[in-house]
Amino acid sequence: MLFFRTFAAKFRTMYKTLLYQRTEARLFTFEKGTVNEYHLMIRVTDTTLSYQQQLDAVLDTWQQIISEQVPGAVAVFKRYFLSDAANQADDILAADTSDCAKSIIQQAPLDGTKLALWAYLMTNVSTRLTAGGLYEVQSLSGNDGSEKGHYRHLWNGSAHNLAANSEFQTRLLFNEYIMQLAQEGCKLEANCMRTWLFVNDIDLNYGGVVRARNQVFFTQGLTYDTHFIASTGIGGRAQDPCVLTQMDNYAVANINNEQVHYLYASTHLNRTSDYGVSFERGTYIDYGDRRHAIISGTASIDNKGQIVYPKNVEMQTRRLWENVEALLKEADCSYDDVAHMIVYLRDPADYSTVRRLYEERFPEKPVVIVHAPVCRVGWLVEMECMAVKDICNPQFPAF
Repeated sequence: MLFFRTFAAKFRTMYKTLLYQRTEARLFTFEKGTVNEYHLMIRVTDTTLSYQQQLDAVLDTWQQIISEQVPGAVAVFKRYFLSDAANQADDILAADTSDCAKSIIQQAPLDGTKLALWAYLMTNVSTRLTAGGLYEVQSLSGNDGSEKGHYRHLWNGSAHNLAANSEFQTRLLFNEYIMQLAQEGCKLEANCMRTWLFVNDIDLNYGGVVRARNQVFFTQGLTYDTHFIASTGIGGRAQDPCVLTQMDNYAVANINNEQVHYLYASTHLNRTSDYGVSFERGTYIDYGDRRHAIISGTASIDNKGQIVYPKNVEMQTRRLWENVEALLKEADCSYDDVAHMIVYLRDPADYSTVRRLYEERFPEKPVVIVHAPVCRVGWLVEMECMAVKDICNPQFPAF
């Protein structure tokens, strides 16, 4: 099946569902200017295959899509969702040689397979590992005729340490990241657009993550009166069980404050600081030629901070869709602009219900549904996503 949305000749978006012998891939395309963007989800369709066979199938599909569907594109970020990171992560590190940031996390795909892959790709960009350990992505040509684009996109995946508890680990993660950003002439407050915090045994260890993040953010000028950072804090396990917090992050160098806007959807959601945590519900970033809307992990909550539809996964799913839609609308976006979705379930037994709902409403979207408890026990389901929208704002350099 192929789904198309074609607009004026200057840009095009498209969804494709690609069926292979052992896999299914869903591909979102945004084509405009010299930098095209792609979001790709690959899942295995044969649950009887061994882990090595499933990994081979995913990597074979990756190579086939690169050569046939997105020629010239390179990966800028990859995330592998695994069923057993302790026994699987090393094989991925050995087999995947892509020159990009990689996130490897135990969040089992709930279709019964052992791994799934989300990949973010672009054309006409260079990638390199900086001296500080971040992956830099930069357009090969600027819209002003320069040899390099204006922005430097800085990605990092699978950051971790082995400090004594989740609070210390989180504090060290942010302190190291602040130093990495400083090496690139950036600051956490001004340049970081997105974080993911994967918490081993989230019901036990999330409190330490919250305390550390709150303290670090306060020292960096991130407060209720300024802003926080879009984020997902979710259950997930690293290869080493002693890693209690693992972090991925994304920053943009050479961006200014006027380009970054924060999303609240106050008719549907409250400020996260109302219940003692510090992240933004969403952020949108305007470039000269496009808008990125980054939606944090969002659950079934109202604007008083209360769980809506306790113990009812179907109604919680519908409410989180409504909340995400309100956030997207505040960015002048809609589900038509969404490039990928990641759905987290606390209880694997809810998979068939949630999968049916997503297939009915979003049959074309790149989506993965994984086992990952949300940070609040009563939330049965959570979703994050990213949207890409065509705009023209000559005030800012193009992407």
